[in-house]
Amino acid sequence: MAVSRQSQLPGSVASTAAAAKLLEKKKEFEAVAALERASAQFLKRIEELGDDFDIMADAGTVHGQVLEQWPNMFRILSLFLSQREQLAEDEDASSSGERLVRVPLEELRQAEPKA
Repeated sequence: MAVSRQSQLPGSVASTAAAAKLLEKKKEFEAVAALERASAQFLKRIEELGDDFDIMADAGTVHGQVLEQWPNMFRILSLFLSQREQLAEDEDASSSGERLVRVPLEELRQAEPKA
């Protein structure tokens, strides 16, 4: 009987060691799987940040285009204000019965065919 106990003892030690090693490998696998999930979430967040940066870059381009138009807007506004002042002057002049008319002589001379 002593022989059979000896044969069972190393087998149980081997199976306990194998179970411990299996448990260790399971924990290692779970840690690697958790790392993979965390990496996938990190990648997803980085990609979303990249999309946000693309949107911000497009918005910056649009803002640049809008700012580029401001000098034209100021030029148009100054033309409008000068025309409004001229109209006010013309109304003042026409209230006395006189009206001034500007004739663009230079443009007429340029438009005339040269003989």
